[in-house]
Amino acid sequence: MRKLKLAMQMTIDGFAAGPNGENDWVFLPGKQDPAAFQFGIDLASGCDTLLLGRKTAPEFVAHWENVFDNQPDSPWNPFAKLMVNHRKIAFSRTETAIPGRNLEVENGDLATVVQALKSQPGKDLLVYGGVSFVRSLVGLNLIDEYYIIVNPVAIGNGLSIFKDRKVLTLESSVAYTNGKVLNKYLPA
Repeated sequence: MRKLKLAMQMTIDGFAAGPNGENDWVFLPGKQDPAAFQFGIDLASGCDTLLLGRKTAPEFVAHWENVFDNQPDSPWNPFAKLMVNHRKIAFSRTETAIPGRNLEVENGDLATVVQALKSQPGKDLLVYGGVSFVRSLVGLNLIDEYYIIVNPVAIGNGLSIFKDRKVLTLESSVAYTNGKVLNKYLPA
C-alpha cells in the first residue's frame, strides 16, 4: 500500500502560514543548504502523485510550470521538472477543471478517494498544502508520514494544520546549516 507523505514548512511557533495564508517567511534571504534542497528532490522522487487543495493548486501549478518552462538555469529547475511531470490531483467541492499539466480535479469524498489512491500500484503520494486541505487530511488520519520543516522564524499568529490534539512519534531529525530543522514524524 502506498503512503501519503506530508511535507510542510512551519514556523518555530507552529504555524504553517500567516493569518491570511502568507508564506513569505519560508524563503528567507541568506545561505541555502544543498542537503535541504536535495532532501526535497529525494522526497518528491519517491512519489508519483501530488495531492493539492483547490486554493493552492492554481498558483502551485503555474509557479512550477513557469520555473520549468522559462528558467532552465534556475537551481530549482530539477524540482520544477518533478512538480510538472508528476500526476497532480486537486480536491475541490466546487471546481471541475483547473488549468495545468498532468492536473486533474477530484470532487469525491476526500477520505474515500485518498484510501483508493493509496491502494493503487505506484510510488507514494505527496501533499504540500494548503493549510485547510492539509488540516482536513490530518483530521481524517490520512497522513502516514509527516515531514515538518521548522524554519528559524516566529510570526506570532497564523494558521495551523492541526485543529485537534495529535500525538506523533519522532522518527528522525536533521538540522541544516540554513537554520531549518527537518523532523520526520509518524502517527503514534
